[in-house]
Amino acid sequence: MNKFLSGGVKLTVKPEELRGRVNIISDGGRHPLTAMFGRDETNNGGGYAVYVVFENPEKHSFDTVKAVFDPEDELSYPSLTKINPGAVWYEREIHDMFGIVPEGHPDLRPLVLHESFPVGYHPLRKNVSKTQQVRGQREFPIAAARGEGLFQVPVGPIHAGIIEPGHFRFSQAGESMLQLDAKLFFTHRGIEKSMEGLAPQRALPMAERVCGACSIANTWSFCQAVEKICDVKISRRAEIIRTLLSEIERITNHVGDIGNIPAGVGFQPAISLGARLKEVLMRLQERIAGNRFLRGMIVPGGMAMDITPELADDILAKIDDTENGVKDMAVLFAQQENFQNRINTTGIVRLQTAKDLAMVGVGARASGYAHDSRKDMDYGVYSSLDFKVRTQTTGDVAARLKQRFDELEESFGMVRQLADMLKKTDGELTVPVNCKAGEAYGISESARGSNFWYVALDEAGAIDRVFIRSASYPNWPALTIAVQGDIIPDFPLINKSFELCYACIDR
Repeated sequence: MNKFLSGGVKLTVKPEELRGRVNIISDGGRHPLTAMFGRDETNNGGGYAVYVVFENPEKHSFDTVKAVFDPEDELSYPSLTKINPGAVWYEREIHDMFGIVPEGHPDLRPLVLHESFPVGYHPLRKNVSKTQQVRGQREFPIAAARGEGLFQVPVGPIHAGIIEPGHFRFSQAGESMLQLDAKLFFTHRGIEKSMEGLAPQRALPMAERVCGACSIANTWSFCQAVEKICDVKISRRAEIIRTLLSEIERITNHVGDIGNIPAGVGFQPAISLGARLKEVLMRLQERIAGNRFLRGMIVPGGMAMDITPELADDILAKIDDTENGVKDMAVLFAQQENFQNRINTTGIVRLQTAKDLAMVGVGARASGYAHDSRKDMDYGVYSSLDFKVRTQTTGDVAARLKQRFDELEESFGMVRQLADMLKKTDGELTVPVNCKAGEAYGISESARGSNFWYVALDEAGAIDRVFIRSASYPNWPALTIAVQGDIIPDFPLINKSFELCYACIDR
């Protein structure tokens, strides 16, 4: 074993050894699966590789097992899904993108590449051009329960709301949902392929636009990785501003999500109150960055813009107003007995399920799984802040709603601490970044959970491989479990309580 990638352990193994080594590194499930991805290293004189990454909260680092494949040999390895269920999507995606087969996988249907792609097409291989146009045909069977008295209900992929497409197929027995199969990735944008060959500074606008709601989280993770490769240490003032913006982005999203959950039952006063509070915060973000999504703020080496004392005072005033509005929403929810009846014991995800799937963010913590990269990975200035990782126990819609209220309480306190720190801290906004060859990870806690990036740069300092794992990626499979036993009218409510993003898995 040798030290690698953010102070963690890297172990390089043969494909047939991967499952056994992963079992050891995961330490009986104590270290959650963070990501699993493929890489084509043929341009560097190598073959193909599969990386399996685990968080090691005790050491605030990542541990990696890397399986290396000779391109002349059979590209297969023993599937990890049976011993680590969180690997289920990752292995399907690696199979799509690189053609590496996880032998014994329980469901090796395509994940990203739908019916219109040809068999044998693997777009993240280096011999596939960015501009190559392909059309083809392949099978994409829908999974459904079958039997006497059972029937299927299709929903989507086009929805009434202004959201990305997703096809849901429910297997029903009477009104109860027995099974849900979700077919997503309809608008996959090929961002990881598009970034290949670009300097990090040129790739930055793509990183900012992976998800409109998580611009800061994605950009911070990307820049973290680049800065580690290039041995860059940004100033403490820049770290404070990044942390402050991350909490403002979290507050904005949590407030919007709290107002969006009651849309699943048509609770219009709560929807309107949440929308009004979020609009105030979006306008605050526009004042900070010149746009409503906080783009253009974080850059490799630090920050593009400062937070002036006047702006800091305005932020604090808006946070005070938002906190009062959030308290009003909590009272409104508590007083509505019908709403409480709809959210309690609905859409349950149990603690063991959250651990098995390596869930993150609100979805994990509402089930009692205290996974939070702000504490576990110790980045930014979070180690200097007084805050708690709050959790619930019931794992239902009510728990996910309360979790957001609890996290907002912590974030309001952190914003005030950060504004005070900013007044007492000087420093350069940016430092020079001279890119070189290397690879590193970056991570940050978005409103939905941890956003993980892997970045590898070549000898010219250009991107050779980027892998993006949004917070929604490990949580989507949990939705199919949460709905079991509930009725179809509860699906919008359950779905909104996770607030899963289509765009950031369609990277």
